[in-house]
Amino acid sequence: MMRLVLAFFLALSAAGIAAQPDGKKSQMSREERQRMRDDMRDAYRDRDRQQRPGPGQHKMRQMSPEERGQLRRDIEDANRNLRR
Repeated sequence: MMRLVLAFFLALSAAGIAAQPDGKKSQMSREERQRMRDDMRDAYRDRDRQQRPGPGQHKMRQMSPEERGQLRRDIEDANRNLRR
């Protein structure tokens, strides 16, 4: 996602420079700078949200047969201890 945003901004700036007569660089207006800051903040926020799951959104992984067997034995032992 971040690469897409950066590529978009690079394409925009390259097109803007190419459109300038005599190779002069134009200054960005205050509104353009603020819009770019907001876009970058949104891109970072989206990236962070995708990388860090929120509460209750744990990533599940497949357990190995040994891990499943150990979990089953632990649950059976806990159940036996509860009955006593």
